[in-house]
Amino acid sequence: MTINTHTRILRLVDIIARDTRQLGTAIQRRRKEQNLTQSALGARMNARQATVSKLEKGEPATQLQILMNALAALGLEIVIRPRTTSDVKELEDLF
Repeated sequence: MTINTHTRILRLVDIIARDTRQLGTAIQRRRKEQNLTQSALGARMNARQATVSKLEKGEPATQLQILMNALAALGLEIVIRPRTTSDVKELEDLF
């Protein structure tokens, strides 16, 4: 398996986020995978760099539309499903 194939397979793995901090970390990780700065992502979603920073920090006051714009700009989507039985510590170890 080549590195590119392995990378593509890893990108298909679901990212589980149960709080705003975990969601922000997931967005930050995807942004960095795409070699984007916060400013570049902000430009894609018509937002300021400071807004992207707040989103990545998991600040709970972030508007839902900002989140949706960031996800679209990064080629991501939300999937709603029942929670798994994994505990929070196991999930945090993934990040």
